[in-house]
Amino acid sequence: MPLGNALRTQFGSSFKYVVMSSATIPTILSVGNDKFTKGGRYIESNAPDMLSLHMIHGVRTGLKDPNSILLSRSVAQVFFGNQDPIGKAVKINNGIDVKVAGVYEDFPENSTFNDVLFLAPWDIIARDTKNKEDWDANQFMTYVQLADKADVDQVSARIKDIKMKQVPQESKSYKPEMFLFPMANWHLYSDFENGVSVGGRIQYVWLFGIIGAFVLLLACINFMNLSTARSEKRAKEVGLRKAVGSLRTQLVIQFFSESLLVVGVAFVLTIGLTVLLLPQFNVLSGKQLSLIWENPYFWLGSVGFILLTGLLAGSYPALYLSSFQPVKVLKGAFRVGRFAAIPRKVLVVVQFTVSVTLIIGTLIVYRQIQFAQSRPIGYDRNGLIIFQTPTPTVHTHFDAIRDELKQAGAIAEMTESHSPMTDLFLALADFDWPGKDPNLQASIGVIQVSHSYGKTVDWQIQQGRDFSRALASDSSGIILNESAVKLMGLQQPVGNIIKLRNLSFRVIGVIKDMVMESPYEPVRQSVYLINDRKGNFAILKLAPQTSSHEALAKIEATLKKYDPESPFDFKFVDQEYARKFDDEVHIGTLALVFTILAIFISCLGLFGLASFVAEQRTKEIGVRKVLGATVFNLWQLLSKDFVVLVLIALGIATPIAWYFLSDWLAKYEYRTDISWWIFAVSGAGAVVLTLLTVSYQSIKAALMNPVKSLRSE
Repeated sequence: MPLGNALRTQFGSSFKYVVMSSATIPTILSVGNDKFTKGGRYIESNAPDMLSLHMIHGVRTGLKDPNSILLSRSVAQVFFGNQDPIGKAVKINNGIDVKVAGVYEDFPENSTFNDVLFLAPWDIIARDTKNKEDWDANQFMTYVQLADKADVDQVSARIKDIKMKQVPQESKSYKPEMFLFPMANWHLYSDFENGVSVGGRIQYVWLFGIIGAFVLLLACINFMNLSTARSEKRAKEVGLRKAVGSLRTQLVIQFFSESLLVVGVAFVLTIGLTVLLLPQFNVLSGKQLSLIWENPYFWLGSVGFILLTGLLAGSYPALYLSSFQPVKVLKGAFRVGRFAAIPRKVLVVVQFTVSVTLIIGTLIVYRQIQFAQSRPIGYDRNGLIIFQTPTPTVHTHFDAIRDELKQAGAIAEMTESHSPMTDLFLALADFDWPGKDPNLQASIGVIQVSHSYGKTVDWQIQQGRDFSRALASDSSGIILNESAVKLMGLQQPVGNIIKLRNLSFRVIGVIKDMVMESPYEPVRQSVYLINDRKGNFAILKLAPQTSSHEALAKIEATLKKYDPESPFDFKFVDQEYARKFDDEVHIGTLALVFTILAIFISCLGLFGLASFVAEQRTKEIGVRKVLGATVFNLWQLLSKDFVVLVLIALGIATPIAWYFLSDWLAKYEYRTDISWWIFAVSGAGAVVLTLLTVSYQSIKAALMNPVKSLRSE
């Protein structure tokens, strides 16, 4: 916490702003009888200027008054409707009276601060003098904006030097890193390894950008294929134009113009579909995207997109059609040679390579999600609810509330914890144990709980026993998870003494690893300690014999009895755990949508191409029927070439998909394998879709009366 003041004092000229802030903290805001829990930050008064807040009411300097608060537009609307909120009274956590000094526009969805619904004075949370000088209080954040001529690397080095002077000597062996990172990059580049940014959400931006480009390429290939496939029908037109003096350049311009016209009309239709389907897309992606009509770069980009797509789609047809020789065409000697079909076949292979790769990728993504969802988590999350306890009331009356709810049949058990079930708030490196390697560098999670924690979450004891309120010695007891035992190398962990700084704890039990953080990563080595002080969270196990609705009503009524000022804002632990899969679920859903679109476009082009091939071979089919060929024989004849092309595409797509998906899966420690059957199913699906697509045209041609096709011969 002292870092902000140290920077201002020692290197003030290097910064425009130095701002201390809490994390986003769920807080009870009250206006009269209206009470809601909203996430907000306690932050220094110069933050609104640094963040360039767009103020709707009031001014950015409002937080200079220690008894003020800034509300987001959405929160102000909830409390005050359309009234002017300036000067209105608000109560924080049922105890701190402040007045509204301003209303700011909500942070956008893609902002790091999108969950910040109010800003309150920093002094409210920093009044503890001890914390102000405690260099170990790492729960707070420091934001800086550099002066115009400041060098980022030099300032980073200075900040690290200030901090390292306060790090204990034994902790320096862990080689901690500290450096500045641009907030503009935080949303997309927030993944780090060994102090180096290795990406983040930007990978998904690139992923779907590339997929979108490939889907567009499929549509361009369709245009190329169908344009060149109909070349015989336009051959005489080209021949006549050349005969009357048209230059090849003029013909190329004509064909490019036709292509651009098609793309332009398609763009207009696309705008309409985008307006219509954007709400559904936002649901699928979990984002809140909007169209930026007023942005000139959008329209400039759109024009460039139309030109690029039109030129790409029209390039091959324009050059191919304009190359016809008028003498051959007008004499009727022009025929599409056998080699003219090769580019079309190559383009079909490209189409299905993309489609099959997307099919394989979608299957792998869903398989990875299911694999992680089925992972044993070490506790029973069913029937668990959790809510924050910003006031000490629940802790003060814990036994009375617990006993009353159990007697009412609402809960099976209740506990307190400093961390939620689906996250880990504290990790420390200052542990020591018998036989510890002095060179070992490891951070161990610390979860502070009440005695009934294990019974509430139904953790699985592997060795020793659970905490017991009947044993006073358990106040200095410690329970390890399996990962901690493995890290420490303890053969018989129960009874060993574990030291944390100047405190000693005796191991009383070992539990099965509980998944509290990412379900895709190894469980962090963690320890569980008894803490008799107020916890941040209350965790309740609903009674199985009572309906959830009835149990929750009883819980709310009981809590209101003891703390009428606090709202009962609870969450189901199983739903919170399910949210850990949101990113991958959205990726899988979007990949599925793109895959279906890619397959549809590919099959659409294949259908048109099959129609052309069937028409081109009409006389051959008639002759074969006269000579005794069956419908099945003719279906085989017309379908096999397309099936061969799809099989070639499968052969190309398989190593490509394996390479990129192996790289994607590598970022997960807990991951599925890439099974052979995924490629087999993808290939079989592509072949079946191909046969279904071309069979209509093939069977239609095979059933045609041969007399009609041979009449002109």
